Amino acid sequence: MHELPQNLANGLLLGATYGLIAVGYTMVYGIVQLINFAHGEIFMTGGFGALTVYLGLGSGTSMWIALPLMLLGGIVTATVIAVLAERFAYRPLRNAPRLAPLITAIGLSITLQQLVWGFYPKAKSPRVFPSLPGGPFHLGSITFQSADIFVVVAAVASMLFLAYFVQRTRTGRAMQATAQDPDTAKLMGIDTDRVIVIAFILGATFAAVAGVAHGLRYGQVSFDMGFVAGLKAFTAAVLGGIGNIYGAMLGGIVLGVAESLAAGYIEKIPGMSQFGGGAWQDVWAFVILILVLMVRPQGLLGERVADRA
Repeated sequence: MHELPQNLANGLLLGATYGLIAVGYTMVYGIVQLINFAHGEIFMTGGFGALTVYLGLGSGTSMWIALPLMLLGGIVTATVIAVLAERFAYRPLRNAPRLAPLITAIGLSITLQQLVWGFYPKAKSPRVFPSLPGGPFHLGSITFQSADIFVVVAAVASMLFLAYFVQRTRTGRAMQATAQDPDTAKLMGIDTDRVIVIAFILGATFAAVAGVAHGLRYGQVSFDMGFVAGLKAFTAAVLGGIGNIYGAMLGGIVLGVAESLAAGYIEKIPGMSQFGGGAWQDVWAFVILILVLMVRPQGLLGERVADRA
């Protein structure tokens, strides 16, 4: 049991990263009823955009100076790709049967992976990502690094900003109106196309922050890191209640803690040693999702936007 605080802390940090990515899934779904399966690759390109900025600055640059510029580079890269995807891949299919944009999203996901794999220098193997100085730090029996502090600060700041933006700004209220009834929103003078683009931009911004956090925590980024992370983030969004931005973060944290505890304790159960450890943590994450949805299909906090099909 002395490992429990550390496992919980690891799960919270992992879940915060999942939650940042999941917000993009749930915002886009809430407004246009689209599951953007390329969102995991938006997360990946954000990490590579940040790495590109760091390499351009030179390895001698202080990370405290480089980090804000890396964040900016990652956000710009991710948002440009997300906006182009919305404009040229998703918008023409907005009134098409739902299967068409879903297949398009999967195709876009594979395309982005292969573009980074083929054209980014040495991307065929994981690229080393710079680390933040300082640490390790200790809080009781919990050990954490500077990158862990960044994850917590980024997740809290992102959710506070999003809560303020959605609830207090005119654009945020326009997003709520568009999510509720896009046709009525148009009649009220709301530019729904602009609102949808903003949703994609916000989602890509949080995904880019998550991409930088991933690189800082694990010390590397790879062209295929968005695939599993994207599936986990989608799982988190469904777990929290698809369309519910607060549920996305909650679902991410629940998923991260469940993964961490399963990896640490399943193998200690008599007869279950072969099903524990990191190799099985992905399996247990989806098992937990299935169990939750069997009991509460709408997710932990409930779907915020009704299905308009």
